[in-house]
Amino acid sequence: MVEPSVTSEDLEACRTAIRGGSKSFFAASLLLPRAARDRAYALYGFCRMADDAVDEGGDPVAACARLTDRLDQLYDGHKGEDPTERAFAHVVKECDIPKELPAALIEGFAWDAANRRYETLSDVRAYGARVASSVGAMMALVMGVRSQEALARACDLGVAMQLTNIARDVGEDARAGRLYLPRVWFAEARIDPDAWLQDPRFDVRIGEFVRRLLAEADRLYARARPGIAHLPKRCRPAIHAAARIYREIGVEAERAGFDTVNRRVVTSTGRKLQLALMAVVDAALGSQRTNQEPLEEVRFLVDAAPEAPAPDTPPSWWRFDEDWGRVATILYDVKQRERASGQSSRRQA
Repeated sequence: MVEPSVTSEDLEACRTAIRGGSKSFFAASLLLPRAARDRAYALYGFCRMADDAVDEGGDPVAACARLTDRLDQLYDGHKGEDPTERAFAHVVKECDIPKELPAALIEGFAWDAANRRYETLSDVRAYGARVASSVGAMMALVMGVRSQEALARACDLGVAMQLTNIARDVGEDARAGRLYLPRVWFAEARIDPDAWLQDPRFDVRIGEFVRRLLAEADRLYARARPGIAHLPKRCRPAIHAAARIYREIGVEAERAGFDTVNRRVVTSTGRKLQLALMAVVDAALGSQRTNQEPLEEVRFLVDAAPEAPAPDTPPSWWRFDEDWGRVATILYDVKQRERASGQSSRRQA
């Protein structure tokens, strides 16, 4: 568990941020052992705070500059007034998280603030490296893993998840004036991307863009999977669950004919439970480790964290019954929150 200098109130603020901001991650996090889970909440609480500061601050460029200043202060030993900053500051010190990783996240936010466009798929991967792989690399450090191979695979998973997010949110992003699909694909399909952004409509060509993006995500999910074997045994079910739940978004998009312009595909609670159960089995069976080079777009993240030798102590015996109990907790918690959310929506209607 994180040290006593992090108050329960600060941790609760982090839990609340992630519970509302990322239901998929919150559900998967319930499979983490307590120590890693608390650190993960602190990490994601900080990331959510930073994201909200940019999205809701009125001036995203100025917000990114302020976040950079606050990050500098945090690494200089000033924990700040925000509870998520205080919790994150402690985890940074405890897990020896290099400044380059959260700085990359803020750089990704700055790209959004500048309304950056992406010419090629490699450019989109570079964006994913900043806003997602940076978090994946920090998560690996939070779980006590520093090998270059583990960090490279964590970065693969981060990019895969971000490509999935982009594919899911094509219509939502376009209506907000954002475009993450490679502009070269539009040129190949003889579509003016700027004109399409003014009036985003679905046709088979846009569906093909979504399919291609999800195919690249699938390739990266497959690359990432062997890296989970580098994690402590008690952490593996949660990461398998997160990967499976995110990957299922692509399955739902395919069922919808890859039309993510007119609808936002979702995965049901029941299906998430099935995937969480499958993740428990994944962790029990394990997977063969590989040693592939990092993606060029994420190499700077992998190089930022000096490798340390793994501890020469075997993990405690993996217990199926305990993880089954956590899966049951996931289902109950998510179902209760969905029921409460539905009742609230009906009251507001």
